[in-house]
Amino acid sequence: MRTLILSDLHLGSRSQSDLLRRPQMRAPLLEAVAEVDRVVLLGDVLELRHGPLREAMEAARPFFEDLGYALAGRELVLSAGNHDHALIEPWLACRGEVLEPPALEAQQLLDPAEVSPALERIAEWATPARVRVAYPGLWVRADVYASHGHYLDCHLTVPTLERLSVALMSRLLGRPASSFESVADYEAMGAPVFAWRDAVARDASTGAALNGMATVAAWRVLRGRRAEAGAGARDRRGGLSDRRRAIAGRLRRAVLIAAFRLAVAVLNRAGLGPLKADVSSEELRRGGLRAMGEVAARIGLGDAYVIFGHTHRAGPFPGDDQAEWIGRDGARLINTGSWTYASIFLTPTPGESPYWPGTCVLVEDSGPPLLKRLLHELTHEQLLPQRSSGERP
Repeated sequence: MRTLILSDLHLGSRSQSDLLRRPQMRAPLLEAVAEVDRVVLLGDVLELRHGPLREAMEAARPFFEDLGYALAGRELVLSAGNHDHALIEPWLACRGEVLEPPALEAQQLLDPAEVSPALERIAEWATPARVRVAYPGLWVRADVYASHGHYLDCHLTVPTLERLSVALMSRLLGRPASSFESVADYEAMGAPVFAWRDAVARDASTGAALNGMATVAAWRVLRGRRAEAGAGARDRRGGLSDRRRAIAGRLRRAVLIAAFRLAVAVLNRAGLGPLKADVSSEELRRGGLRAMGEVAARIGLGDAYVIFGHTHRAGPFPGDDQAEWIGRDGARLINTGSWTYASIFLTPTPGESPYWPGTCVLVEDSGPPLLKRLLHELTHEQLLPQRSSGERP
């Protein structure tokens, strides 16, 4: 069975950086779908932290209708991540209401109608494809496991908001991540955090602190990056390279770096670490891989190929250090990348950055899973969000 796996579509994003809401961006994917027997959407399919579910569903419907038509008679498997955990939450909440439920395994295969009304509607839109739900992941074949990867936040050394949230929950409940040994342990820490954020976004749009935009803005300053990969073109048009503005920007960055380092030291002393005051691309990659390798070991995946998303950094590519992509128990890690345009991580050359959107993983009946890049030849101008409300990515 040929399986195509992709993750982090973030359909319904307020920034409109979710590429697959646009028909022209769907076309290469739908062509690839015609050649496979199964498609797996590995979580963060919907963006439910920016606003109400109804808005994300409205934005996502054309994609699911097109995908279902392209996949007619074959299988579509949906999973959930941290940004769309609300899709799986109704099933998690109900499973133990009457009787003691069985232990959560690495794979639960479910019918959409028994999970949530939203997933049932998505399954209807995707007809005539056959839709199933897998959570927290799917055994694609005996030696290939796929999961969104959000459990890795429990072990991450990069001080993201998600990492701090689950660390605080672990601290409050007296259950450190170093003691985790099952899927249930990870759900116990993550689900309350996800539910709180989902509740905030249920009826209205969320602020920058919760939807991630404030974090992106801070990281741009810490990393010394311009707000857009296409900033050079705007500089030529609008003169944004003003000397005084540049000096002010450097001073602002120096102050933020000092404050950031101090904050990380305080968080470590408070028992929310270990954290590092390093948000470089190298540490984001290494930290995410170490953390995912730890998850794979703790839930017993052995030396399987472990396909995940979440960090948006696809790999491994030929130039990567292959040793970094091996977990401590031998898991062979592969990241799907994302289908969102995030200029902070991109270089001007199309397809050059490992964060370039439009990647997926093809799993055949045997052999290593293969990374596929479907949008690597598109330019920044072609990928830029088509904004109609004046919002910035």
